[in-house]
Amino acid sequence: MMEALLPVLQRNPGPSVLVCSLLFRVVHRLLQNLPVPKLVQQDEFRSWKWRNLSVSLVHSLLTGTWAVTCVAVWPEMLHDIHSYYTPLSYLLVCISSGYFVQDAGDIILTGHAMGSWEFLLHHAMVIWCFLYTLYTQLYIAGAVVALFVEVNSVTLHLRLMLKLAGVQLSPAYRINKLLNLFTYIFFRLSAQFYLTWYIIQNYSWLDHGFYFLTTMIIMNIMILIYFYRLLRADFFPRRKGHLAQNGTHNNNSQKFLND
Repeated sequence: MMEALLPVLQRNPGPSVLVCSLLFRVVHRLLQNLPVPKLVQQDEFRSWKWRNLSVSLVHSLLTGTWAVTCVAVWPEMLHDIHSYYTPLSYLLVCISSGYFVQDAGDIILTGHAMGSWEFLLHHAMVIWCFLYTLYTQLYIAGAVVALFVEVNSVTLHLRLMLKLAGVQLSPAYRINKLLNLFTYIFFRLSAQFYLTWYIIQNYSWLDHGFYFLTTMIIMNIMILIYFYRLLRADFFPRRKGHLAQNGTHNNNSQKFLND
């Protein structure tokens, strides 16, 4: 079945991404029917953030598991990120591209672009790289390896959802912050640095190597900054009365919920 579907996707990568984007929008609508914590219901920004993170969590659970499975079944992907791919890996990149288009649209259309410009910058780079791979059928394996970061995104999204619910002192939050640290190092940092190393090692013959190396360096700087923020917020809080400990709402709540 996938062998029959692949030519259709390859002939129409742009429309295929838009279809996947619409499917994630349907997921967004369906998730709105689920109950949410009372603290979330009482605040407009928290309500939007909860809905946004719920869709992101679905994407991360799906694509993170899918990416790791692809590499486990076809380890050639680690050794040839330039040319090797399978129908399932191509479909994975197509689906993930659709999510990032949907999420960027959700951020912009709901009026949160200014406060989420870092996410939009990240999404723009990912969408551009993923569309390049879909149209050229190059670096598909590299995109799959890059999606290893979604394993960490599961714990990152859970972390923020627990903060939205105001349960930062709960055992669930303490367990998740340790899992988040582990997955950040072994899935996000490791995947990013492996791809950077691969591009540097094979730079002389890779197609558009300069662009991808530049993109990876920017992404690496971003994830190291996020890692510092994560360590500061969860393991080295600045003071006990900080907002992160009580979950109260004030003028800095949006920054607090994005840390």
